[in-house]
Amino acid sequence: MKKKLGILLAAVIFILTAFTGCGSGSSNTGNGGIKILLALNETDTFRQSLVEAAQAAASEDGVQLDVKDAEGSIENQVSFIKSAEADGYNVIICSPVSTDTVVELKASAGNLPIIFINTCPDDKHLKAGQYIYVGSDEKTAGQYQAEYILDTFSGKDELNVVILKGPKNHSATTGRTSGAKRTLEASGKTINYVFDDYANWDADRAKEMFQVFLTTGATPDCVICNNDSMALGVIEACKEEGIDLSSLPVLGVDATADGCAAIEDGDMAFTVYQSAKGQGEAAVLAAIRLAKGESVDDIEGVTEDSKYIWVPFEKVDSGNVDSYN
Repeated sequence: MKKKLGILLAAVIFILTAFTGCGSGSSNTGNGGIKILLALNETDTFRQSLVEAAQAAASEDGVQLDVKDAEGSIENQVSFIKSAEADGYNVIICSPVSTDTVVELKASAGNLPIIFINTCPDDKHLKAGQYIYVGSDEKTAGQYQAEYILDTFSGKDELNVVILKGPKNHSATTGRTSGAKRTLEASGKTINYVFDDYANWDADRAKEMFQVFLTTGATPDCVICNNDSMALGVIEACKEEGIDLSSLPVLGVDATADGCAAIEDGDMAFTVYQSAKGQGEAAVLAAIRLAKGESVDDIEGVTEDSKYIWVPFEKVDSGNVDSYN
């Protein structure tokens, strides 16, 4: 009798434990054995934050995520991806060294799905359920910058605009610049681009270029930069030249720690927050879904064609910068 009661008690405990597990809402249920390769193009402040967010999400979801840094080498990145399937990976998260290599990266991956991050391939290279992009819609960042300028100079019919851009052919450069120009030009104001060139994300390069521009004697109303680093370079040049930054709005993108500090100090007028944490978490969630052969259609921010997952940008100025420090 005691033996039967013991068996019955063990069965009850087993059933209760099973139901407790099913009701826990654990995000890593069924994720065991999934291996993700994150093939990074190179490391910078933003990408490092993205990687750290992806690593934290992978750990929470109970999957293995290994990061390999190509250090700017196309050959290294192709080599990482070529060996991924043989090394037992189920899915790849990739920040391409160059969008020109996307066809080669896809061929190198074999049957493995790829979630592209940080640099967006052309739409024709994406395919729902196999090759998707997780990031922020770069055109929106430029749009937000232009909206700030239009609000600031609502009483002016003509604007002289300086634009300093990231690397040529980079999706962020293209998107941010086109978003800003399209919004400015749709305003009905006369927009004069008195300087428009590539400073390649670099503060020193931006500083030098703006100093050269100042020698022309042209008077800008604002300076739109594709990222905070270039904006900080322009700010440094303005300080050295004795230019009053309260009358020359300088705008960036990314809401980096230094960028936010510059807004607090009254040097930078505006930036746009790009969530590295949100992108890293969304990339891992999408990777898990694709590794399991599941749809990404219920992930927040997914587009109707299921080829993109957008993580929203956020406007940052002196009124809310405290929330981004």
